[in-house]
Amino acid sequence: MSIKPNVYHIPVLADRVVDLLKPAPGKIFVDGTLGGGGHAELMLRRGAQVIGFDQDSDAIEQVQGRLGDYGGFTAVHRNFAELDDELNRLNISEVDGILLDLGVSSHQLDTAERGFSFRVSAPLDMRMDTQGEVSAKDIVNQFSCEELAAVLLEYGEEKYARRIAKRIVQEREAAPVETTDRLADIVAGAVPAAYRHGRIHPATRTFQALRIAVNDELGVLKIILDTAWKRLRCGGRIAVITFHSLEDRLVKRSFQSLLGKCTCPPGLPVCVCGNAGRLKLITHKPIIPEEAEIAANPRARSAKLRVAERI
Repeated sequence: MSIKPNVYHIPVLADRVVDLLKPAPGKIFVDGTLGGGGHAELMLRRGAQVIGFDQDSDAIEQVQGRLGDYGGFTAVHRNFAELDDELNRLNISEVDGILLDLGVSSHQLDTAERGFSFRVSAPLDMRMDTQGEVSAKDIVNQFSCEELAAVLLEYGEEKYARRIAKRIVQEREAAPVETTDRLADIVAGAVPAAYRHGRIHPATRTFQALRIAVNDELGVLKIILDTAWKRLRCGGRIAVITFHSLEDRLVKRSFQSLLGKCTCPPGLPVCVCGNAGRLKLITHKPIIPEEAEIAANPRARSAKLRVAERI
C-alpha cells in the first residue's frame, strides 16, 4: 500500500522514530499526538496496530480520510492525558510503544483562523481543542499584569515579560486585544529596539507562552509521563519529540527518575533502598534532525527525540 499524500503535517525524525520503536505485525502502538498521521502511517505500513490520539477535531477528520483503509488503525478524539481511560475502554492492558510528537502541527500554524501564528492577522485563539473554554484572547484581556508576566516568564522564558505584560494591559484599556497581529505589534513595541531585530521575531516567546497556557501543555505532559510507562509491556518503548527546552527538561527528568539508581550507602552487600528501575535509556543524548531534514522541513530544526524502554 503506497503512502498517501500528507499536506497536513510533515512528520519529524520519522525514520529514527520507526527504527527505535520497531513496529511489526502483532504489536500495538499509541500515537499520542496524531497530527497528520505521518508517524502512524509508517508504523501501520509495517503491520502494527496504531491507536492515535488527537484533541483537534480537524486532525481526526483529516487523518481518518488518509488512514481509514488500514485495518489496524483507530483514531481517538481525546487528549493523550486520557490514555489510561481509552485503553481501558478498548480492553487493552499493555502496548508495545508510545509516541508523543509534541508542539503544534503545520496545519494548525498555517490555518490563520486558529490564531497560532503572528505572521498573519487572525483571531487570537490558540486552542488545540476548539471546544476548549479558554482562548489566548481570554488570557490576554482578563489576566492581571502580574499573572500575564508570570505566564510569559514561566512558559516563554521571556526576559522582558514584565515590560510586555505592562504594555498589553495599557493597550487593552483602549480596546480589547483580539487579533494576532495587534498582539505581535504590542510586543514589538514593548521590547528594546535591539531585541526587535534579533534572530527570532520578538513575539515568538510570547506566542509560545500563551499557547502552552491555553492548552495546559506542560500539565498534560506531566500526566502522560507519570502514567504512560505503566502501560508499556516489558521491552516496550516510549519516544518523545520535543520542540522547546521546557518540554525537553520535563522528559529528561521524568526518564531519569525512573532509572532506579540505587541510593543505598556505599558498602552494603545488597540493595535495600527498593529504588527499582522502571526504564532504561535507549538514547542517552537526544537525537536531533540532520541538516538535510531541516532544509526540507525548517520547522524540524528545534526537535529533540528521547527514547526509553521499560524493563
